[in-house]
Amino acid sequence: MEPMVVEEFFGGPGPEDMANAAAAIAQALRQFAATEAQAAAGLRACLPTPTEAGPISDVRRLRAVSAAAGEAAIRAALLLEAADIIAPGGPAPELGAALAAATKRVGLPPAVLVPLLRAAALSLPTDDASARIAAAIRVQDLAAAIAG
Repeated sequence: MEPMVVEEFFGGPGPEDMANAAAAIAQALRQFAATEAQAAAGLRACLPTPTEAGPISDVRRLRAVSAAAGEAAIRAALLLEAADIIAPGGPAPELGAALAAATKRVGLPPAVLVPLLRAAALSLPTDDASARIAAAIRVQDLAAAIAG
């Protein structure tokens, strides 16, 4: 008896699975953006205003908090743009080039998105194995396109 070849029956994620993966990754990136925006708002609340001194009195700490708030806001904006780029789907090289351009516009290296994309693929709120596999494949392709 010959061994059964899995590829004959299961060819991997189909086009619908890949589209669902793109949508799920985009949604996870939007959730990450919301977290970054909340962090930026929380840090910004610690800064002094024209009418109040604020809770931080040391200038060095103010500068550090201000910089952290700005970085969190930039990451939030980048994540929202990345979600908009990824959501409709498309060829990985084109999406990778668009993502790399987006990171360069905010002054960050393109590689900064790779761990966030991997985390988005791992945070899918589903037990659908095909969607998870499709998301992992999509992120792997995007990471290669961003790096290359």
